[in-house]
Amino acid sequence: MFNASLHSLGVSGSMIPKQCSSKDVRFVLCLLRENAHRSLSTSSCLSGKNLPRKKPRELPEISGLERITYAERMHYVPGLAKPKFPVWERGWNDPRQYRTPKQEEMPLYKEKPCYIFNQRTNVLEGVRQALWLTKSKIIQGFPAQLLSLVEDPVNQIENQDERVQNTISNARFWDTTENRPCRERFCPTLMHNLLHLCGGLQVTHPALAKRMLADKYSLSASWTRGEDLFQVRGQNGLLLSSTTPLAVLAREEEVQATADHVLETFYPISPTIDLQYTHVYQQENYTGKSSCVSLTSAVSNTIHKKKPKHSTAYRFREDYPFPHAHTIFMMETGNTPKLYPQQLRAKMIMFSFGNALARARSLYGNEPKVLERPIVVQSIATNGRLFQFVVFQLNTTALESDSGVKNLVWVDADQALYEFAKVCPLIKKKVVQVPAGLSGYQPDTFSKFLALYLNGAA
Repeated sequence: MFNASLHSLGVSGSMIPKQCSSKDVRFVLCLLRENAHRSLSTSSCLSGKNLPRKKPRELPEISGLERITYAERMHYVPGLAKPKFPVWERGWNDPRQYRTPKQEEMPLYKEKPCYIFNQRTNVLEGVRQALWLTKSKIIQGFPAQLLSLVEDPVNQIENQDERVQNTISNARFWDTTENRPCRERFCPTLMHNLLHLCGGLQVTHPALAKRMLADKYSLSASWTRGEDLFQVRGQNGLLLSSTTPLAVLAREEEVQATADHVLETFYPISPTIDLQYTHVYQQENYTGKSSCVSLTSAVSNTIHKKKPKHSTAYRFREDYPFPHAHTIFMMETGNTPKLYPQQLRAKMIMFSFGNALARARSLYGNEPKVLERPIVVQSIATNGRLFQFVVFQLNTTALESDSGVKNLVWVDADQALYEFAKVCPLIKKKVVQVPAGLSGYQPDTFSKFLALYLNGAA
């Protein structure tokens, strides 16, 4: 039988020593099988499946009976119970021996759960889900009153199209020697260079000097929607803040007309899908905790890949001279997008709403009501080629019910700044399909970028 097994495997019997035992023979046969993937360089315990650790069995406590343990004998004795010793307090904090307390024992534990939207949240329904969470009405397109700002020659940059194309070429070609630079490099470089180019209008627009660019700032805003508690928090890119708030886009008649708007639902999908669920949280409303850097130093740090000097996060002071959120800049890094366009625009809406809500709570208190002066926050996101523009106007903080005044959101999606940026031409069948260099430049996209930047200063 042994010889027959070796013959079926195509192995001669002379290859097996005669002194080997039956266990060794079975081991050799297992190794010679075609489907065997045994790695001889590692032990069997490393190649096996890691089983989950079994939870310790809870022993019942019977009143009137004392458990006999082997604690006094100082060694294991079969038949005697395992002793329980009190937790040893060292008297000093040892991070290697830290034990996380139970969730119910944490000081911030609450019975009512909270659904959290952070910078890594990828909501299933995208913009529709963000509109329901923020109780908002969407208006497709770019606000016309903002686009009219750049039609005035005074608000335009000298040799604007040429300088913008040089900025794109700097990010895609001149800043690196790679044939195809990674998105983590050219996307932040392009964003900071465009901000630096727009900042050159400070000579003719002195109000641009009353702004501050904050990097890696943290946000927290809480609200109640229906019977659930929601919170948006975390870092979300760059924040351009100013000393004065932005002007209201929608008039009072348009705001009151939103009361007749019916919010779109996506039943049977729950509005809380893909949101983080936790019982340990703290209800805070702030737009602080940041490492503030000037626009010049931010551009220099991006080009030379240096860390900012003030990397420690801290909260904005109460007398911070730039308390009003102006524009949020988000950069989509990575060769593969982490978020689809719908989810990216939902993230822009949520964080714009969070900045506006936190500011409204500091100005008007926590009582839900229709705001006397709505708060406007802008948001721009890009992956290095496509730009997303969002303008959010917070009209009310009464978000619990679906009735009443709604908030307004203007969304202008998928605006390409250019079509191709090739180091080498794309040739198919001896025909140049895409020439080398920058091609397909769209000047209207930068005009919208400049319009949002000049809003409140022109």
